[in-house]
Amino acid sequence: MSAPSADPARTAQVALTKAGKLKIRYPAELLSDDGTHLVVRAAWARETAKDFGFVRFEPGDVFVEHYWRDRWYAVKEVRAADGRLKGWYCDVARPAVVDADGTAVTVEVEDLDLDLWRSADGTEVLRLDEDEFAASGLAVRDPRAAAEAARTLDVLERAARTPEFTGLLAGR
Repeated sequence: MSAPSADPARTAQVALTKAGKLKIRYPAELLSDDGTHLVVRAAWARETAKDFGFVRFEPGDVFVEHYWRDRWYAVKEVRAADGRLKGWYCDVARPAVVDADGTAVTVEVEDLDLDLWRSADGTEVLRLDEDEFAASGLAVRDPRAAAEAARTLDVLERAARTPEFTGLLAGR
């Protein structure tokens, strides 16, 4: 991935939080923002690889990340450094909060522990981190958010099992 554009209007920072604590912050390049759906491109934000068993994220990987201000998920298209599609990593999260001050865009997303992986060819769809979600206490702290998170994971899984999955990214 090339470095983010020098144009400040194309620069973004993505901040992922979990249970009120910053999990990671990383730079990205703003690709588009229609007021509801924001798309950024970012390099794998860690210096080392992370092997999930079903996919390995590593330095050089490129993520095209889709965030919505009105949806309870984010979808990240993951490509290897050579451009080969690895798949899509979906985070169940509260709708993104986007702050644009004219010099940069900040995207803040609260991760709700549930995730979904869809392989590039669509043959593998995996629900992830349901044990973390159950242990998080969200159902006690915010029952409405917990119910929405569980519903969202079901919606993502149904969509991921169809050839039209990428329609999520176009807002269909």
